Amino acid sequence: MGEIKESVSPVSFVSIFSYALMTQTELDQLSVNTIRFLAADAIQKANSGHPGLPMGAAPMAYTLWTRFLKHSPSDPHWADRDRFVLSGGHGSMLLYSLLHLTGYDLSLDDLKQFRQYGSKTPGHPEVHLTAGVEVTTGPLGQGLANGVGFAIAEAHLAAIFNKPDHDIVDHYTYVITTDGDLMEGITHEACALAGHLRLGKLIALYDDNHISLAGSTSLSFTEDVGLRFAAYGWNVLRVSDGNNVEAIEGAIKTAQSVTDQPSIILVRTIIGYGAPHKQNTYEVHGSPLGDEELKAAKKNLGWNPDASFFIPDDALKKFRKAIDTGKKQQADWQKRFDSYKKKYPDLASEFERRMKGDLPTAWDAALPAFPADPKGMATRKASEAVMQAIAKTVPELIGGSADLNPSTFTWLKGYGDFQSPLTSAQGTQGAVGGAWGYEGRNFHFGVREHGMGAIVNGMALHGGVRPYSATFFPFTDYMRGAMRLAALSEVPSIFVFTHDSIGVGEDGPTHQPIEHLAAMRVIPHMITIRPADANEAVEAWRFAINHNRAPVTLVFTRQNLVTLDRSKYAPASNLTKGAYVLNPDIQNPNVILMATGSEVELIMKAEEMLSKEGLKVRLVSMPSWELFEKGSAEYRESVLPSNITARVAIEAGVRLGWDRYIGWRGIFIGLDRFGASAPYKVVYEKLGLTAERVVEAAKSLIK
Repeated sequence: MGEIKESVSPVSFVSIFSYALMTQTELDQLSVNTIRFLAADAIQKANSGHPGLPMGAAPMAYTLWTRFLKHSPSDPHWADRDRFVLSGGHGSMLLYSLLHLTGYDLSLDDLKQFRQYGSKTPGHPEVHLTAGVEVTTGPLGQGLANGVGFAIAEAHLAAIFNKPDHDIVDHYTYVITTDGDLMEGITHEACALAGHLRLGKLIALYDDNHISLAGSTSLSFTEDVGLRFAAYGWNVLRVSDGNNVEAIEGAIKTAQSVTDQPSIILVRTIIGYGAPHKQNTYEVHGSPLGDEELKAAKKNLGWNPDASFFIPDDALKKFRKAIDTGKKQQADWQKRFDSYKKKYPDLASEFERRMKGDLPTAWDAALPAFPADPKGMATRKASEAVMQAIAKTVPELIGGSADLNPSTFTWLKGYGDFQSPLTSAQGTQGAVGGAWGYEGRNFHFGVREHGMGAIVNGMALHGGVRPYSATFFPFTDYMRGAMRLAALSEVPSIFVFTHDSIGVGEDGPTHQPIEHLAAMRVIPHMITIRPADANEAVEAWRFAINHNRAPVTLVFTRQNLVTLDRSKYAPASNLTKGAYVLNPDIQNPNVILMATGSEVELIMKAEEMLSKEGLKVRLVSMPSWELFEKGSAEYRESVLPSNITARVAIEAGVRLGWDRYIGWRGIFIGLDRFGASAPYKVVYEKLGLTAERVVEAAKSLIK
């Protein structure tokens, strides 16, 4: 492998127009420079962006996209395509340039609208906006962790559907990752798990340019990345010259040959390559080159300094081969799938259903219905029963917890452990029963909440699986980055949280979520549901499985809750309305009492006490604010009539957001402090979350 040179110009400006018989090396360089300057021109036109990564990483991206990547620009959602993730999402113009050049629905005008309002080329890639973008990236580390999720989904589907004579699931996940990605803790979490799982179809190319936004990486990042990944169990390869296309190709081929380990290729690059005064400096990381430096870079690499958004015909022809190549690859796959369908019709039908995202017919017919019970059960236990029922009818349900299955009750019993088939279950504690291998549906994420959230997002985006994760509710703090991106990207991940409040009890304030419901409710597109009893838990899961347009957060209790007598109170199916009147027979109430989750019990007790005094009380369960707000204004008015201003709300959390429902006269009973370590009933009493306090507040409003 040769050494990286400061500047080369194997193709002159004249040759771009007149070279009749261009060598492969010259065509490679021409094509690489096309990527570089499309990116640099778009960034300069926007006067905003990150030219350093596209200019430095263009050779590795070119090599991957023209010599390895299996994709079909005419059908970006082809099931067996390779997945490409640009984890360093700030280098988005690298991806946009590749998408345009290879024939995706992204025009040159779209590139010229880079970072402009309403364009298909936002500052960082967004999966729901741009054809060919597999995942939303930008916050560093997320993309690489998503890539682990893609590789997991591929391995799982391959284990289920492939047969010795038919490989219908056989694709790679490629990730271009950066120094910044690898500094983030999320990549440690996700990559350590990927190594443990031996995900051989995952290949990362590390843009090792030694420069970050604030200066040299030597200021803060001096570890040996190769040794680190070797310790994770990855196959580690090195390319010393980031402009050497042949060396990069050889490294990728070697990575593909290693089937029992994920691979990382450390590619030594120069950030902003070609810019004579700014390459290899932090100045080129996050700022346009400037008109003069851009012209100088073009001259340096044999480009027309006065041309903007110039695409040489020879380069375009090279890139556009991807259209026909992709169609042929997809057609070949379709022939194989048609043959598979004849031999394995049931499996083929199941594969098609899953990849479309359709649910099995009557999948929810066997969901449990819990009888009224004053002793009740924890909603986490109700959730466990529901999950076992769903697992039987929705085979794509797959997931696990952050080392907390015995507490979250989120295992799918008897449905196997997702593990490398090269390892053994012998002597391993905590296995759930069933298969041990990639066909298993239970994940052991370890204590890796942030990585877990991003991995689940990647699995959901891959398709063919319906993934969930689980941990204690206060640990949403560790997951928030991944959850926010799920919401932004409209990814149907299911996030399960137990130990929902001060009802955790003895574990104390570190494990008692206070502000976390409010924190979930402020995330746009996130649906948060906190059921009040076992039957609301059933309906919460029914909604989550049916909802495929955004993430759903399910929040369950540790402590037992009364199972409501639904012959007396409104059906739990009303949960999908977000809020509903539990006792609709009460007309013209004196006061409205409202609560979520475990505090619904308290307003029910308060109603009993108030009714003995001749007062008429409306009880409102509000399991999901988001669903309530999605309803009509007429429905919201029917639940919370504006003429009734005597309102009391109680929730074991902070007040934030409740004022919209209690109004200017209303009283909120909640928490403005952290919890305490004691039996949960004591904590509720000491912190003032009692039925008696609700009664007192209601009476003060009725006077």
